[in-house]
Amino acid sequence: MHYEQVTATEPTPSLRALVVDDETALADVVASYLKREQFEVRIAADGPSALTAARELDPDVVILDIGLPGLDGIEVCRQLRVFSDAYVVMLTARDTEIDTIVGLSVGADDYVTKPFSPRELVARIRAMLRRPRRPQDPGPTTGTPPRVFGDLHIDTDSRQTLLGGAPIMLTRTEFDVLAALSSRPRQVWTRHQLLEAVWGESWFGNDNVVDVHVGHLRRKLGDNSAESRYVTTVRGVGYRMGEG
Repeated sequence: MHYEQVTATEPTPSLRALVVDDETALADVVASYLKREQFEVRIAADGPSALTAARELDPDVVILDIGLPGLDGIEVCRQLRVFSDAYVVMLTARDTEIDTIVGLSVGADDYVTKPFSPRELVARIRAMLRRPRRPQDPGPTTGTPPRVFGDLHIDTDSRQTLLGGAPIMLTRTEFDVLAALSSRPRQVWTRHQLLEAVWGESWFGNDNVVDVHVGHLRRKLGDNSAESRYVTTVRGVGYRMGEG
């Protein structure tokens, strides 16, 4: 496949991106688009070197191919989540549901199926980066009271979730889904509304990404679709908060 090169300008980079793909032409083109958007970019062609580069660069976003030599993208993402909260976009040549579920389950934020438009990929990355990357320190005072649903406490200032007084470790995207639902708990949210609220209006792709993250969120909260206390399915419409 032919990818058109884009000449990068020379402004001072403000964001860092790691592009991991053993297809050199594709990696170079994605890097050139990101550089034009003022990203500092590093390229890695295999799993082990990707983890080394991530530790050195501390990227804001990682574009990560699933089919890598050394360690595949799933294992790289799993290890990356031990030390990094970078946004992760998985690249896959196989548009199958299992690839999507596995990639998101180990901490990826989004996925793109090859072939894709590098311009659209960058637009999707920009939309993700508008969301908070790290938990914010609320300082000596908190501005927003926690949202309480029975034993579930959601603190949007510190981005912490407590269940029965114990902290629940949610990924950034899982927390964002929960924060959106709990912001208007009586509203039934369609998948499209959740996509706009969490992934941004410029996001494009299959809306089953919402169902996958809701499924992970429910498991961590001890919920299930048949007997849900915190995230309730409204058949044919979408989701809303339960009463706990």
